[in-house]
Amino acid sequence: MTIRTLVVDDEDLARRGLRTLLRRSDDVEILAECRNGREAIEAITRCEPDLVFLDIQMPGKTGFEVISEIDEGKCPYVIFVTAFDKFALQAFDVHALDYLLKPINEERFHAALSRARTVLSSTRDDSLVRRFLQAAADFRQTRAGNVTVSAIDRLPVKANGKVMVVRIADIDWIEADHDYVMLHVGDRSLILRETIASVEMRLALSGFVRIHRSALVNADRVRELRPRAKGEFNVVLLDGKQLRLTRNYRAAVERLVGMDI
Repeated sequence: MTIRTLVVDDEDLARRGLRTLLRRSDDVEILAECRNGREAIEAITRCEPDLVFLDIQMPGKTGFEVISEIDEGKCPYVIFVTAFDKFALQAFDVHALDYLLKPINEERFHAALSRARTVLSSTRDDSLVRRFLQAAADFRQTRAGNVTVSAIDRLPVKANGKVMVVRIADIDWIEADHDYVMLHVGDRSLILRETIASVEMRLALSGFVRIHRSALVNADRVRELRPRAKGEFNVVLLDGKQLRLTRNYRAAVERLVGMDI
């Protein structure tokens, strides 16, 4: 299988670096290189690539705005590339196949490309694409409305005909359940009618970190990390609950704790 690929970055040096790495793989075809969001939208629509390496911060349109303007049927899989923007990385880890931080580490690049190969060789996950598009659109709307992203300290939750106000600090961890999430608060479990992606976006600055495609954890509730096989960890909470940290999310946790794990 040939992976039909676009490279989108406003920096010539960054495009050149990605081009060099991609050309070392026999199964990758570079369809085009784009310098800005407008070119990216045109190229994605015209070429219908399988995979796009997409810079987040570009003049004019951000990477998220590019994706939000692509028709669902033509939306490719995406690996984000960025020099910063920690909030964006946390909020979109689950929707993009992966992300790369500049300067790009070659080992990290190959891991991301390997993940792309695995996903592209299986049946296309349209639900992932839809969630990705919706999250990108939500992010764009937030930016357009000049809403300041800030830490929040409460979440309203409807239960038994009432609206409960849950303190963010009291939530131990959050579990995805299709288009809902389960808030685990001590010995209680509360259902919130939001996707884990939208909750992750809301709590990005409130001390929560993605450790698995289906789990967010309150960093203040983490007691220790116990190594598992293949680069994974068990995250042990203060109450003894153990959650799995998959290797795809190690980088997010490392940024949170401020050290390599």
